[in-house]
Amino acid sequence: RLVESGGESVQAGSSLRLSCVASERTPVGSVMGWFRQAPGKSREFVAGISWISRPIRYADFVKGRFTISRDNAQNSLYLEMTDLTPEDTAVYSCGLRNPGRGPTWTNHNEYDIWGRGTRVTVSS
Repeated sequence: RLVESGGESVQAGSSLRLSCVASERTPVGSVMGWFRQAPGKSREFVAGISWISRPIRYADFVKGRFTISRDNAQNSLYLEMTDLTPEDTAVYSCGLRNPGRGPTWTNHNEYDIWGRGTRVTVSS
């Protein structure tokens, strides 16, 4: 089970740090990722990180504003978000891909476990 936290209502230009904690030890070799779903839109990939934190992948729209990290000792995943815009408004969810999955991190169907999400609202 994954549980996200850190979502808030903020002004444009603000920063937030999202956290995701797993109830059990994350598997060696697992990939974890952040996705988001804005109202009326489909879920989209935000960022992904391997077990050893390399490689890391970001969606193009991140443009250097977000940083994903993980702490395996704490079974945790983080997303540091800066320079937020109203277009970043969405429910952000973390997912875990078990080892042995294919190379496509951006497909949410490749993730095995999901949290319920945390809401981020950015106003102008």
